[in-house]
Amino acid sequence: MSHIAIVYHSGYGHTARQAEAVARGVRSSAGAVAHLIRVDEAEQHWPTLAAADGIIFGAPTYMGSLSAPFKTFMEASSKAWAAQAWKDKLAAGFTNSASQNGDKLASLQQLAIFAAQHGMVWVGLGLLPGNNTSTGSPEDLNRLGSFLGAMAQSNADQGPEHGPTAADLRTAEHLGRRVAEAAARWQLAQPASAAA
Repeated sequence: MSHIAIVYHSGYGHTARQAEAVARGVRSSAGAVAHLIRVDEAEQHWPTLAAADGIIFGAPTYMGSLSAPFKTFMEASSKAWAAQAWKDKLAAGFTNSASQNGDKLASLQQLAIFAAQHGMVWVGLGLLPGNNTSTGSPEDLNRLGSFLGAMAQSNADQGPEHGPTAADLRTAEHLGRRVAEAAARWQLAQPASAAA
């Protein structure tokens, strides 16, 4: 059974919807358990993160970077970093902003570097870009064309009941399922001494 933690910050509720979609994707994989953890509650969940097979990080992109509360969580993880508590766990990421681009790639790169500092193994989205041909549609998976992680867009003047789009939420579900399935394969590949 794979345990996947989803650690996220959501300023206005849009990224929380994306995190919930990631969790649905994790749960859709046979035998996988999703643990949704808001960064403001992370202090009480360090043991859950240490025991997880994978951690999926998520935050909105503000001003071309991750949100400040998520950066606070990153800095608070320094004890786990020093102990290499997350080494060889799977990692992935997702982000949301009001613009189609909004420099979301910079946020995903920040998350990937953070995971690499922890010695984690990054899992990309694994989807070709959608909505980039004459036969494409805004309803395509990966309509924003990311490879590093799941991107979503939510209108700045509307609440989370209006965004992210259905396609972006399905893309987030895909990411959760992909990480859970990768974690199951990763567990099988580990030598018996590492599993003990």
